[in-house]
Amino acid sequence: MKEIDYDRLRKGMVEYQLKGNGIHNQSVLEAFLSVRRHIFVPIELRERSYDDNPLPIGFDQTISQPYIVAYMIEKFDPGPRMRVLEIGTGSGYQTAILSCLCNEVYSIEINAELAKMARVVFIKEDFHNIKIKIGDGYIGWKEHAPYDRIIVSCAPIDIPPALIGQLAEGGKMIIPAGTSYAQKLYLVEKKNGLINQTESLPVRFVPMI
Repeated sequence: MKEIDYDRLRKGMVEYQLKGNGIHNQSVLEAFLSVRRHIFVPIELRERSYDDNPLPIGFDQTISQPYIVAYMIEKFDPGPRMRVLEIGTGSGYQTAILSCLCNEVYSIEINAELAKMARVVFIKEDFHNIKIKIGDGYIGWKEHAPYDRIIVSCAPIDIPPALIGQLAEGGKMIIPAGTSYAQKLYLVEKKNGLINQTESLPVRFVPMI
């Protein structure tokens, strides 16, 4: 069996799927170059790890299309001193990208098996600034709030009030919301205690459980 050159595929993903589609934040691009996406994909699908599409990871969940992950992260503009809340750990790929860009990453996953698998990969790949909680992402993680950034990788019908409440002053949240066939991506910003909500791309995410 021919050995797959994952490094070459990852560089191609960054060059053509990300840079080629308008992702230009250098820190984000470098994070995508450094995190090995194939490690977060089931073994039987690893040769497709760097394709431009989502892939199943079990339990009716998916690892999102690389461009969408990059778009969401670039849109909410993370920084190296920031505390970030992620709703929906999933495979842990997006979590790992965030850990390269931010100081602290708090991630909530409702499926205990997915959380367990993600933890194993984080240890193996030497990501140490991530904390995972098994629980309901709709209510957030109040103990570590407020968060400079919140990113949600599953779609509620409406934006959860608890997440807005846990967003720091000057903070940003990127979240898909809507019904299964009518979702849109929203950027939520908190300025002077007021909430500004901007509509972005039409998207298709798994529903928030």
